[in-house]
Amino acid sequence: MSEYTQANRKLWNAWTKIHENSDFYDNAGFLAGRNTLKSIEIEELGAVRGKSLLHLQCHFGQDTLSWARLGAKVTGVDLSDEAIQLAQSLAAALKLEARFICSNIYELNQALSEQFDIVFTSYGVLAWLDDLTRWADIIARHLKPGGTFYIVEIHPFTDTLNDWDTAGEPLSLAYPYFHPAEPFTYDAETSYAEPDAKHTEPITNYQWSHSLGEILNALIAVGLQIQFLHEFPMTVFQHIPVMEERDGWWRLPEGMPELPFLFSLKAVKSIP
Repeated sequence: MSEYTQANRKLWNAWTKIHENSDFYDNAGFLAGRNTLKSIEIEELGAVRGKSLLHLQCHFGQDTLSWARLGAKVTGVDLSDEAIQLAQSLAAALKLEARFICSNIYELNQALSEQFDIVFTSYGVLAWLDDLTRWADIIARHLKPGGTFYIVEIHPFTDTLNDWDTAGEPLSLAYPYFHPAEPFTYDAETSYAEPDAKHTEPITNYQWSHSLGEILNALIAVGLQIQFLHEFPMTVFQHIPVMEERDGWWRLPEGMPELPFLFSLKAVKSIP
């Protein structure tokens, strides 16, 4: 495991302990029946009942188990062992059939050999990956012929802007759009889900930017056929200080020009 992966696992282990009891994730509501999936992925991915679904970078499994509630046969994968343990405990508490695997995504072939009807991933996943060529290869390897890959994710343009931890600063370009030679290094003192819950000490972590072109071309290169690419003017958290929550989404104030904050993409593995 690289030093980057070890550092990021340490961060996500620490974040899992914070997120379990955060209002952002509302575990009590989830255990009481709340479905954590957003309207975008439910509508665009469609019916999943009876289908096998592999969820990459599943964190502690709320969305994975929400797909299980909709009838999918789910397998969740995440780097964090703390997150996987919590996901397994949630599945047991809810009496839902689900499998969870702790694995660095690039080492998944060592832990899993089967193929799935659907490979799914969402909201804040790509920044933690340094190599989208290898990522796309993992997706293709674990998709059945005719199977569907679906992602809904933070738009790469948005990731160039100063973000949620810069309250009071004017909106500006802060990060490059294209994949950097070296990762961005951050010292996280808190979590996006619970800004007031500070770590005992800052945790260094590493992230990478990826353009839309890089994402598309990585999937095309492994033989996936792109069905659609959609862009949306809202997101799932207050990415920049001026955003307002309306209709369950964070949006720019009315009257401001709309910017792309999310994108979704659906691709299909061709049948030989």
